[in-house]
Amino acid sequence: MLTLQQLSDRAEISDVLARYCFAVDDRDWDAYRTIFTADAVIDDVVTGGIRSGVEDHIVYLQRALSRIPLSQHSISTTLITLDGDRADARIACTCPLDLDLGEGERQVFFMGVEYRNKLVRTPDGWRIAELIEIRPWVHNMPKDFAF
Repeated sequence: MLTLQQLSDRAEISDVLARYCFAVDDRDWDAYRTIFTADAVIDDVVTGGIRSGVEDHIVYLQRALSRIPLSQHSISTTLITLDGDRADARIACTCPLDLDLGEGERQVFFMGVEYRNKLVRTPDGWRIAELIEIRPWVHNMPKDFAF
């Protein structure tokens, strides 16, 4: 049986994961910064991204998403493993992305990915210390598009 603290931790971690999705979809980089530890590592190399810290990743995302006016990250299957002030979270995510092809043309494509997160409890609450994307899939992405 989970303790009250474990239930609270799981709810807080779930909120951090949801805030990540909304921060990226809203392009709210101030909110994005509050989700991670100062020394966090973000690795989305497998989907064409980079491995970097938070500030470098924001610069990358601003460029990578410049032709995508709308995205909608949707996390579903989530497995959280608590270990005191540390936690691992394995999350399935699907995301439709609306790509601006230019000249008024748009194309929706879909991407799926699994996030492997390491989180830590800080004085300000749970934060992501490491986010790694694995096992990506895409559907209907134009052949000439890259992040």
